[in-house]
Amino acid sequence: MVKNIILLLLFFPAYLCAQINTERVMTIARNALYFEDYVLSIQYFNQVINAKPYLYEPYFFRGLAKINLEDYQGAETDCSAAIERNPFVVGAYQIRGLARIKQSKFEGAISDYKTALQYEPENITLWHNLSLCHIQKGDYDAAKKDLGNLLALSPKYTKAYLMRGEVLLKQKDTIQAYRDFDLAIEMDKYDPDAWTSRAILKLQQAKYTEAESDLNQAIHLNVKNAANYVNRALARFHQNNLRGAMSDYDLALDVDPNNFIGHYNRGLLRAQVGDDNRALEDFDFVIKMEPDNMMAIFNRGLLKYQTGDYKGAIKDYSTVINEHPNFMAGYYNRAEARRKIGDKNGAERDEFKILKMQLDRKNGLLSSNTNNDKSAGNKDENTDDKSKTRKKSDKNVSNYGKIVIADDSESDQKYNSYYRGKVQDRNVEVRMEPMYVLTYYEKMSEVKRNINYHKFIDNLNRSGALPKRLYITNDEAPLSEAQVKEHFAMIDTHTTEIVENPQDSRKRFSRAVDFYLVQDFENSIEDLTQAILNDKTFFPAYFMRALVRYKQLEYLKAEGQNTANVSQGKAAMVAAIDYDVVKNDLDNVIALAPDFVYAYYNRGNLLSVLKDYRSAIIDYSKAIDLNKDFAEAYYNRGLTYIFLGNNKKGIADLSKAGELGIVSAYNIIKRFTEVPE
Repeated sequence: MVKNIILLLLFFPAYLCAQINTERVMTIARNALYFEDYVLSIQYFNQVINAKPYLYEPYFFRGLAKINLEDYQGAETDCSAAIERNPFVVGAYQIRGLARIKQSKFEGAISDYKTALQYEPENITLWHNLSLCHIQKGDYDAAKKDLGNLLALSPKYTKAYLMRGEVLLKQKDTIQAYRDFDLAIEMDKYDPDAWTSRAILKLQQAKYTEAESDLNQAIHLNVKNAANYVNRALARFHQNNLRGAMSDYDLALDVDPNNFIGHYNRGLLRAQVGDDNRALEDFDFVIKMEPDNMMAIFNRGLLKYQTGDYKGAIKDYSTVINEHPNFMAGYYNRAEARRKIGDKNGAERDEFKILKMQLDRKNGLLSSNTNNDKSAGNKDENTDDKSKTRKKSDKNVSNYGKIVIADDSESDQKYNSYYRGKVQDRNVEVRMEPMYVLTYYEKMSEVKRNINYHKFIDNLNRSGALPKRLYITNDEAPLSEAQVKEHFAMIDTHTTEIVENPQDSRKRFSRAVDFYLVQDFENSIEDLTQAILNDKTFFPAYFMRALVRYKQLEYLKAEGQNTANVSQGKAAMVAAIDYDVVKNDLDNVIALAPDFVYAYYNRGNLLSVLKDYRSAIIDYSKAIDLNKDFAEAYYNRGLTYIFLGNNKKGIADLSKAGELGIVSAYNIIKRFTEVPE
């Protein structure tokens, strides 16, 4: 312990960089990297590089930090530097490959993955990414060969079957594609992507009933995928189930409010059933997204006419006619609208234009594609299945009344972008509010919330036992470089004081907080343990030890899952039993301070991680009983209810959380409102 402290003291000042404990600084830097403080982690990696520029690890991990900051060029440069120092680091080739992909340097990425495979020929991730690079380049034979190698290594890897199925479709081999999709479903019937892939193929073959059945399965397994609702709406539309199609578009837009196809198609269907005002809202949204979408503008003009806004209709028709001067349906409908406002001369000019276009077409002076049917403004002019739909990329304004389907390139996008290898692979769409911590630094919130208070912590602050005011927060502020230096100096000061009085649990606790702030988890836990041994009633030490151990476990778990980990020969494994020590500490906090509401909340978070959702709800509820304005507890309990399938209770809690200041709760509410359980 003393040895560690002495080594730590060598870290600062920075100009003595050649003397720093690089191993310790690397640990701190990698902790910062995992907890997403990328800028701070880069500063630490810089220290190591300045001290030992011949090491490959700081370059590699700095590259990881940069790729998460979307500095792809910088990430590529750093990974290249790591490879120069150690050409056998598979992770460096993998991350450089990702950086090159983001810059559309697919040849370079392919070269990286092939080199990496020479060292790790059984690395599934490398084969996965190599296959996708070949798909992106359109080299389907190479992609199919890569996927064959991948499946030879891992015959139950369902994503490979799905990707190969997509490749086979590109090569017009639907029979083999079906076989791969069927195999994927047979191997993993709980994979929603497998059901979706087969459903899309059935849609393309006009097997609408079968497609709907597959999409039912996909939606049951993943209610958050808007594309599945859009595709099922298409299947239902072709079966003349307009009500079902409408419902699916509603659900798609609850999940993804900006879904273009959802808004356009729902607008068409609403218009078909006479819901003109709400159809207008959909087309207004589409036009806001794409101001030059002439088909949407024309449809809006038709709806404005239906609702009596003749001047607005004329304006929209004129916009389309100016862009497409031979669009006959535009002149016809504008003439009708002009008559409605008494503009007889304008209407006659439009009708004359229609007559001239008809004569020109008869005489071969105008393309036969020009629509001269006076019923062009009607919504039911198309009757055969082929004419009911159009690709999104189809810009033929005459197809304004057709349902939109995704282009092939869009349908394949989930495979072309499903590259693997980022170090922080987290669910960012729905994230629980984080655990509470005792720290000196708290972010300033834009929305005023209640101050977190407990009498014991307030008395501890008043006692002068700590060098700074201790905050109870779950929104920690990252440390500046100056603050990092300050806390290393404070570790020195506390060390001297502890030597003089080793039984002082407050001094041990204070140094533990400093170690925690510089992300030295091991020494922090050691000090907290000693503080508890000195005073078994000092509950803040139990609380902080639980928090630090939890963060340490989360970091180790990520390390174990990280295929790009190059510093450990074997990945660290974290099991559920490892979290028991965290729970035991929180149990002790609750026993010593049953009114310390944040212990119940943190234990609820821990139980959620362990998927013991019902027990988590009990803890969140206890926290809310103790503090009726505990916004984070409402938020997390709401998400937990949703995880259990009880959307109604979940949305009620999320609404309360939003009311109390967690504005992101409203986005979650929109996603889950009216989504079937």
